[in-house]
Amino acid sequence: MAQGYPDPEIYNTTTKLLKYNADNYPSAIALREKDFGIWRELSWAGFNSRVRDIALALRARGLGEGDVVGLIGDNNIDWVSVELAVHAIGAMSMGIYRDALDDEVGYLGEYAAVTAVYAEDQEQIDKFLNLGDRLPGLRHIIFSDPRGLRAVEDDRLVAIDDLIKTGAELHAGEPGAYDALVPAGMMFDLAARTLGCAVVPGGVGQTDIQLQTIADLKPAAYAGTPSFLKILLEKAAEDGVDVSSMKCAAVGAEPFPPSVRQAIQDLGVTALQNYGTGDLGLVAYESAAVDGMILGEGIIVEILRPGTGDPVADGEVGEVVVTNLDPAYPLIRFATGDMSAVLPGISPCGRTNIRIKGWMGRADQTTKVRGMFVHPGQINDVLKRHGEVIKGRLTVDNADGRDSMMLTCEVADGTGGDALDAALRETIQNVTKLRGEVRFTGPGTLPNDGRVIDDIRTFE
Repeated sequence: MAQGYPDPEIYNTTTKLLKYNADNYPSAIALREKDFGIWRELSWAGFNSRVRDIALALRARGLGEGDVVGLIGDNNIDWVSVELAVHAIGAMSMGIYRDALDDEVGYLGEYAAVTAVYAEDQEQIDKFLNLGDRLPGLRHIIFSDPRGLRAVEDDRLVAIDDLIKTGAELHAGEPGAYDALVPAGMMFDLAARTLGCAVVPGGVGQTDIQLQTIADLKPAAYAGTPSFLKILLEKAAEDGVDVSSMKCAAVGAEPFPPSVRQAIQDLGVTALQNYGTGDLGLVAYESAAVDGMILGEGIIVEILRPGTGDPVADGEVGEVVVTNLDPAYPLIRFATGDMSAVLPGISPCGRTNIRIKGWMGRADQTTKVRGMFVHPGQINDVLKRHGEVIKGRLTVDNADGRDSMMLTCEVADGTGGDALDAALRETIQNVTKLRGEVRFTGPGTLPNDGRVIDDIRTFE
């Protein structure tokens, strides 16, 4: 049950390959950069989050398809992150030699009609400031090193750390906003275009912008995460925005409990869920009967006991393992890491293939919260950054119909204090890109069972 290679028909851009590596090898080292003699390391999960947050912030500033972003500076993590973020939003990048003279920079900037640049430090920023009005379309100058810029007054200057912070906040508020730029969005896009539909990528704009787009273009359907659809519909109802053209939805990438389904139905949209992976494509789907998920015709699905490879009895929960005999990209007993169970009988809709219950958690301790994978390694990283914490466990729940995270930490005095509480919250958001709560308890309180993540959600 070896990990397969990414499907080139789906992972057809560098940013999608980055997302693949972040999902499959989150803790592995992606980049190393020497800073004052010390190697800085960035994991695949951290690299993907950095690119995603920069992309969200750039899109929120109005950048997108048709824009050209110049890059000048050393070959470093920030350069690479900005370049991939530029590609993620559909814009174009243009590298400029760091020793280029002012006039050479001006010629390239004019020729490409740059609207934004990444200029690493004061030396590179001065080249653009010295050009005066030669680049009238230049709206944003992104920098990494603030030294020497204290006295510089220019509204176009923006620190990359501020971009990342803004992007993280956008992602926390709208977890599904980046979906259109990764493989699941591409699969839906291609399928809809094959049917002859016009497709409007949701992109990474804020909720108000997306609602105005829906009101203006009047789409008939939505594809994305159910949580974000619920946010859109509730906000539309609150603000009186007409989204009545949208009658149906195909949702996935996260759990779809009955309470969320009913809330979306009450707001006028009928949503059916699907289950798949970037490697396999579609694995199972709901029909109008909404009674389990029907397996796709071109695959073989087994439900196995995690870690053993042994089949479980029908109805028993186990790991979903898929064989796909596609001659172009075969996968033999591909372990998805997801849990499910086989349902008895056939669907009331008349389709006769095997049905599964849908997504029922992860075989390992990795889980998915608001469309984002959360890995045990990330939680261990959070705990290691705070020496006062003896032991910790992340509990994921959905008591109010929305995913929530609570990090319980054992500390010596059992109380922790406000400063440690605030520091842990900030670290949780920095590492997982999701908001989480913190509570403290005394030593020896948490069970000695080796679990780092406890997903207690019930999808009812």
